[in-house]
Amino acid sequence: MATAVAAGLAVNTGRDAAGVVTVAVAVLAGQLSVGWLNDVLDADRDRLAGRIDKPAVTRTVSRRALAVATIVAALVCIPASFASGPAAGAVHVLAVASAWTYNLGLKSTPLSVVPYAVSFGLLPTFVVLRLPGAPAPPWFARRRRPARRGGAHFTNVLPDLAADAATGIRGLPHRLGSVGSRTAAVLLLAASVVLAATAPVVPLVVVGVPVAAAAGLARARRDGSRAAFRGVRVVALVDLACLLTAGRPMVA
Repeated sequence: MATAVAAGLAVNTGRDAAGVVTVAVAVLAGQLSVGWLNDVLDADRDRLAGRIDKPAVTRTVSRRALAVATIVAALVCIPASFASGPAAGAVHVLAVASAWTYNLGLKSTPLSVVPYAVSFGLLPTFVVLRLPGAPAPPWFARRRRPARRGGAHFTNVLPDLAADAATGIRGLPHRLGSVGSRTAAVLLLAASVVLAATAPVVPLVVVGVPVAAAAGLARARRDGSRAAFRGVRVVALVDLACLLTAGRPMVA
């Protein structure tokens, strides 16, 4: 999803075809490195929690192979990021490094939400820094994404609160508990809507975001449900629609 949003922003801000592909490769490689690193580090926890959706648990992919894939993805991400220029490259590498810190330990601290906000908040900046004059990214993309992704952190963790706690994970959602996490998710998603209130495609944002978020959070009351996180993914699609239909140039 992050790759689609980044590519959409690249298209809308006037990046040429090569630039759009470069952005997509950099973001996809970074996302893969983060996801695979998580699978490598959490293989034992996932096994204890019975996460049969994880390849390291089912042994369809070895832990060693995932570690190698993580390194390869990171090595692809770095030059692909710097292909957009030194400043843009540094910003994206910082965003990926921030996401790595979540896997490397911040997920078990009260600061677990910070990498979500930082990493996704930097994404629009990475995309537009290559443009002439290095303009600022769209204000609504720059400010709304950290709020939405912070909400995504809480909704993503909701189904696994008990299993995570049993294996030693004590991030901010675990400390707040189920009710506190749902409340935090609602507040952050509400902030996302407010920040988008004057953004392009206002009817789509103002109607689509609350409906998707409310539906997901309502269904998330069932134990183990991932409906809330799916609702946030619908919100991400609204983001992408904004980027693709807002008109050019989408810079502040």
